Amino acid sequence: MHIVLDLLLLLGIIIFSYLESLVKFFIPQRRKSVAGEIVLITGAGHGIGRLTAYEFAKRKSRLVLWDINKHGVEETATQCRKLGATVHVFVVDCSNRTAIYSAVDQVKKEVGDVAIVVNNAGVIYPADLLSTKDEEITRTFKVNILGHFWIIKALLPSMIRRNYGHIVTVASVCGHEVIPYFIPYCSSKFAAVGFHRALTAELEALGKTGIQTSCLCPVFVNTGFTKNPSTRLWPVLETDEVAKSLIDGILTNKKMIFVPSYINISLILEKPVFESQHPHSITGDPTASSDLHGHCMTWVHLHTCRQYTHTHKNNKIFLKYW
Repeated sequence: MHIVLDLLLLLGIIIFSYLESLVKFFIPQRRKSVAGEIVLITGAGHGIGRLTAYEFAKRKSRLVLWDINKHGVEETATQCRKLGATVHVFVVDCSNRTAIYSAVDQVKKEVGDVAIVVNNAGVIYPADLLSTKDEEITRTFKVNILGHFWIIKALLPSMIRRNYGHIVTVASVCGHEVIPYFIPYCSSKFAAVGFHRALTAELEALGKTGIQTSCLCPVFVNTGFTKNPSTRLWPVLETDEVAKSLIDGILTNKKMIFVPSYINISLILEKPVFESQHPHSITGDPTASSDLHGHCMTWVHLHTCRQYTHTHKNNKIFLKYW
């Protein structure tokens, strides 16, 4: 019975995907220009943040790149300059409220008012709840959601004054569905999705229709932590694919950006995207594993975080894509 339901759901998703592609082909959405716009991207030193910076650089935006990793963010900046963009680099710890407020003040003085902000920085500590250190839980929330509050509180006044801007929240499908051994991460991403929705509602209530909001919710993304990752039905997403979906959503003012887009249908049908104890799992090269709190982890990136195969008391717990 479950196999039949899975096949019917798969058929529905395929039909939806084809229909969506046809609609986009015959009725292309109007895209706004971001040339010359000041765009702030956090977590720009690698992964989705880096590739998103490249997309804005191609469109001649003025980039403000933040990351805690100086070497990584400078590498991103170098490539963006080669693409013709003006780039300003800041080393910022997005878990530190004081550092965030100070960096925003510096950006305003040296660059100007930010028009588009992409809150992309994120951390994750995969483990069962009792093995997760208190400071790891605290840092997860500081970076993954509280940092969004401090950044937007600092940038929003100028956006409201001009009734112009775009606020992008990088969340995850984990903000809609849950995974065992990711309790702090999932909780922080549920908060990020809630932040996006509540902020959107508040801006509408204030009549600030010129300020757009978008929320990115991807599934699994390969950022190089594991060699040859694979899934049962669907390919693991590449970082450039997610970045292109994100920039497309921003340019068309899309509110909720699911990658792949059919995940939205799954959520509507309340079909769990992630299941445990199933033989069809996310897999990868076991040589890329490391030990954390006594558990064997194989790392695969889950947008800004990591998926893994978790071994605990001889029972292997798998994270399954679909």
